[in-house]
Amino acid sequence: MKRIYLAGTADTKSEELALLAVLLRRQFGAVCLVDVGTRAAALKTDVSAAEVAAHHPEGAAAVLGLTDRGQAVMAMGQAFAGFIASRDDIAGVIGIGGGGGTSILCQGLRDLPYGVPKLVVTTMASGDTAPYVGISDLILMPAVTDLAGLNRISRTILHNAAMAMAGMAGHPARKIASKPAIGLTMFGVTTPSVTAIAADLRATHDCLVFHATGTGGRTMEKLADSGMLTGFIDITTTEVADYLLGGVLPATADRFGAVARTGLPWVGSVGALDMVNFGAPETVPARFAGRLFYHHNPQVTLMRTTPAENALIGQWIAVRLNLCPGPVHLLIPEGGVSMLDAPGMAFHDPKADEALFAALESHLRPSPSRRLTRLPHHINHPAFAAAAATAFRNLI
Repeated sequence: MKRIYLAGTADTKSEELALLAVLLRRQFGAVCLVDVGTRAAALKTDVSAAEVAAHHPEGAAAVLGLTDRGQAVMAMGQAFAGFIASRDDIAGVIGIGGGGGTSILCQGLRDLPYGVPKLVVTTMASGDTAPYVGISDLILMPAVTDLAGLNRISRTILHNAAMAMAGMAGHPARKIASKPAIGLTMFGVTTPSVTAIAADLRATHDCLVFHATGTGGRTMEKLADSGMLTGFIDITTTEVADYLLGGVLPATADRFGAVARTGLPWVGSVGALDMVNFGAPETVPARFAGRLFYHHNPQVTLMRTTPAENALIGQWIAVRLNLCPGPVHLLIPEGGVSMLDAPGMAFHDPKADEALFAALESHLRPSPSRRLTRLPHHINHPAFAAAAATAFRNLI
């Protein structure tokens, strides 16, 4: 029987946990109350902090009894991650926390499979939530008031959280036998191309399009590592430019790592590698003064990449793709790599593009399973999209 796991620090959040337990049991039924505190509990729980701590790689002694609170929180986070990963009866997980509790809970919840309901009511649900959520589908609900005893606001927030979790856990998404899933990467400036490719392949594949904002590429590769994808059409590799040049939407050093680990078929291109993303104009680092910028909106400033930068980007991508044992086909759009990189547009720069293309050709090692093809089209031309779809069909 599936259960809702309710987790929090029973030393400091006992009133809130007790209320949530009543609400969840009334609405759903089976609830397992878990203590992730590092001090004596003020509430009886189904799973004690000591039981959770025992899931730490070095055992409970590495968690409990630590005098440094920061170290204790970090250690309990590791333990909770091990604990929650060991459960096979999860209908959903709901937690509550301030700074420390949220850190503990999110460390475990981030790694649960996509689709498993996961929600944390937290005082940290504003500002930069990326460290807590990562690339998961974890929901953070603002606590509004501090979680320091019940009041008229917190009772309402906790009630809503309980009803939301009970609804998700009690009515899981219906699993539909579907077509093989493939991951595609897209940016606003490559939308026509990727939309056309997805339309071309949708009859035979479930097309999962990821926004290439740093988290998009990471999410796509996590799904591949999890066995949920059967291939890639990685048209928009712009996150690499931000990673290498200091933009705000970067990939990580592991970009293309899942392609290498899984050996899945990969068709890709150089979409939006003509740009590096920054925030408002005043946030652009001083070292880039005098560069060519395009103000996409008040919050987004784009910087054109130079020939030297493009050569660096091309070499980095080629070296990573050389590590991929599966079928790889890199497509070069000689007519331009984004909407802004076309005749008459702000970033049109054939010399910079050619530096990118030449570096890729120079460093990519051809093999029976690894090839590069130049196409005399802009990346958003229908002929390029058709060629990409055909290339993918040929690989599989």
